[in-house]
Amino acid sequence: MEQFPKWTASNIPSQQGRSAIVTGTGGLGYETALELAKNGAEVILAGRNVAKGTESVQKIRSSVSLANIRFEELDLASLASVQAFGERMNKERQSLNLLINNAGVMTPPTRKVTKDGFELQFGTNYLGHFALTAHLMPLLRKGKKARVVSLGSVAHRNGSIHFDDLQFEHRYNAMESYAQSKIAMIMFALELQRRSDASGWGLLSLPVHPGVSRTDLLLNGAGPNSPAELSAG
Repeated sequence: MEQFPKWTASNIPSQQGRSAIVTGTGGLGYETALELAKNGAEVILAGRNVAKGTESVQKIRSSVSLANIRFEELDLASLASVQAFGERMNKERQSLNLLINNAGVMTPPTRKVTKDGFELQFGTNYLGHFALTAHLMPLLRKGKKARVVSLGSVAHRNGSIHFDDLQFEHRYNAMESYAQSKIAMIMFALELQRRSDASGWGLLSLPVHPGVSRTDLLLNGAGPNSPAELSAG
């Protein structure tokens, strides 16, 4: 079997002339935006925390002198915020090459809901990104070699879609809810690719697993069976 060298950020080709929206201002979102900026992409870092987003952009600019990056406010737990963001982008832009659906919430110990009343993890991790992608589709379909990258998780292996209690209103389990949201993201990414192929959109939709990454999201995970505990063992 042919062996391939380990892929690193140094393998990223030039992104000059390409544009990207990355959700999530810390952890994987920050590192993704940093590497895209290093390679010449125009980057919009989108998140709900203005102070954190502004700080992340400033840090990237301090390490990448010619970085073309800015912060835009986006709360994935609010469909009104997602719509407003989409309208701003469609008004000011002609196209988009890359959307990275990265931001997420992981295993809050008690059930919480979004501004629209959806269970927080399902509403933020999946529904928010589903709506965001839909709002940005006109731009993506005009982008050359456009890609939508949607973050899954190894947690999906132990989960399922709870059609009888989709919002976990009757029996909330933090990890099962998280797993459901990630299964939904993977299903969405695969269906988006199927529809792109069927309709000739030329769009590449990729579900990805980022590995066990030591980010704020992971370290805030709850319980002895959380990825945080399992990766430390």
